[in-house]
Parts: sequence; structure tokens; C-alpha cells
Amino acid sequence: METLQELILTGRIVDIMLVFIILEILVVLVIRNYRGGAVPPLPLLVNIGAGGSLMLALRVALTGSAWPLLAACLVSALIFHVLDLYLRWQAPVPSSQDH
Repeated sequence: METLQELILTGRIVDIMLVFIILEILVVLVIRNYRGGAVPPLPLLVNIGAGGSLMLALRVALTGSAWPLLAACLVSALIFHVLDLYLRWQAPVPSSQDH
């Protein structure tokens, strides 16, 4: 079994985290399918895309990969983040009369 230090230095810790994120997406979408409502898929995927891109950037940095790959991951995180903000601003804001 790998030590925590090995998991971090090899970037495998990020691989494990990404597996858990994929499982999270699947669970949320299955729950949404059976119960309805809850989290809409597009905002969920965009939000997780931002975090996932940052995790991939961390993996690239930990493994010493080429800097253009790191830059691409960071730009991807920025694009997902801006899209996430856009989607949030499009959502209707409940008025004080709704309470």
C-alpha cells in the first residue's frame, strides 16, 4: 500500500479524488432522476468542472509535467468558473414577497 507521501508526490491522490467526484456526480444524477428536482445537471457539471480542472492542475504540478498543460488546466478552470457565475446570475432571485 502506498504511503500518503507517495500518493501526493506521484499525483495519484488526485486520481483518487477524481474517482470520488465522478461517483458524486453519478449519485446526484441518479437521486435527481428518482426524486426529481434538486440539482440541475448543467450547473452541477459546470461547478464540478471548475474544481476538477483545478485538481488536474494540481496533478500536473505535482508530477512535473510540461507548463503548457498546467496552463491549459488553469484556463479550463477559469472558463468553468466564469460559466458557473453566468449560470448563477441567470437563476431567478426569490423576492421578499415569496416568504
